[in-house]
Amino acid sequence: MFSLLSKTTPPPDPKAPLVKLEEVYKTYTNGAMGLQGINLTLKRGEFLWIAGVSGAGKSTLLKLLYGAERPTAGKVWVDHQSVNSLSSRQLAQLRRRIGVVFQDYKLLPKHTVAENVSFVLKTLGYGQGEIRRRLWPTLRLVGLESKADCFPHQLSGGEQQRVGIARAIVHTPLLLLADEPTGNLDARNMQMTLGILDELHQAGVSIIVTSHDEALIKQTSHTIVTLDQGRLLPPSEGMPAALKKKPESL
Repeated sequence: MFSLLSKTTPPPDPKAPLVKLEEVYKTYTNGAMGLQGINLTLKRGEFLWIAGVSGAGKSTLLKLLYGAERPTAGKVWVDHQSVNSLSSRQLAQLRRRIGVVFQDYKLLPKHTVAENVSFVLKTLGYGQGEIRRRLWPTLRLVGLESKADCFPHQLSGGEQQRVGIARAIVHTPLLLLADEPTGNLDARNMQMTLGILDELHQAGVSIIVTSHDEALIKQTSHTIVTLDQGRLLPPSEGMPAALKKKPESL
C-alpha cells in the first residue's frame, strides 16, 4: 500500500459531500450546450464512474471541478468551497488537493519520468528531501521505478499514462479526477491502470473516472452515472444505455 496516502487529514465533518453540483449548466460561447441541469454528489471515499459517449459532457464536468471551466449557471462545491466564486489564488490552493489524469497524458517531453512527477511537488514548494520521499514510493506504486530516467518518447502509451497517474497522486490528493484514463490503452495496460485506481481508492482517495468504453464499465462494481447530451441520468448498477449507442466523433 502506498504509505503517503494514509497521511491525508480527515475533514471536520466526514459525512459532508466532497463534491456537489447543483443545477449546473454550461453553455459555450458558440451556443453549444455542454451540461444541462446537473445535480451530483460525491461522498468522501467514494469511487464514481461517469459514462457517456464522446461529446456527452464528461470532460466539461471534470473541468468544472478543478476550475478549468466555470458554469454558466448553478453551483459547484469541492471540499466545502464554492468553486464558482474562488479567486485565482484560492483556486490554486484548492488544486493542491486535487489530482487530474488526462487522456492525452500532457507530459513534459524534454523531462524524464522522475522530473515529470517531481514537477508538481516543486511547483507546490516542496523541498528536495520531501520530493525524494514522495517520488520513489509513487513510482513503485505505478510500476515505473526502473523508468525514472527515461523520457516520454521512450515509453509506451501505457507507461506514459502511468506517469500521468503518478504525477496526479504524488502530492496525496483528496480527490482524483481521471478523464478517459484507459482510452488509448491496450487490454493489459488498461487492467494495470484499473488496479492502480482501485488501490488508491482502498487507501482512501475519492475518485471520479470518465469513460465511453462499454466493456470497461461492465467490469466495475462502483457506482455508475451516465451523461447523455449534457444531461445526467440516474445511477445504474448495470450497463448504461447511452453507451450502447454508436459513439459520436470528437
